[in-house]
Amino acid sequence: TKEVKSYKQEFLYEVGERNPKLIAGNHNDFAKLLTSKNNRLAWGAMTALDSITAVNPKGVHSLLSQIIKAADSGSVISRDHAVGILTKLAKLKEFASSCLPLLLEQLKKCPNNQFPLYSEMSLPVINETNRKAFVKLFMNRLGGLERKSQKTRVERLLRKIVK
Repeated sequence: TKEVKSYKQEFLYEVGERNPKLIAGNHNDFAKLLTSKNNRLAWGAMTALDSITAVNPKGVHSLLSQIIKAADSGSVISRDHAVGILTKLAKLKEFASSCLPLLLEQLKKCPNNQFPLYSEMSLPVINETNRKAFVKLFMNRLGGLERKSQKTRVERLLRKIVK
């Protein structure tokens, strides 16, 4: 039944958080769930993919178009985990060139309330090669942030990367 499928899915992504190696080979199965009409299944699949990215980066990388589509049309949880996936992949030399533009695009269009978090998540991938692009993006978005706390977080991040 649908309910049993939902419990299996929830169980699998919970396992993935604890021991991603156990579910790393199931990346294609999780990808199929990204388009589910059941939002819980979709964000559960994205959660599982995020947890296995470090263990199976090549498999998760092969699903990028589906991941981005799900992030753009899904819940905040889906987008959060998509950004997590992009940052993990962008740390790896072989995937940086394909993932950094996608990460920057997510940062450009994400809601203001998510922008400080996503900016902080991207910190580990900022280097001399891409620093200017991130600084420019952070500066452009800074003026549009409504809350002082949001601005403070981004300003603190800018100080770290501009040194």
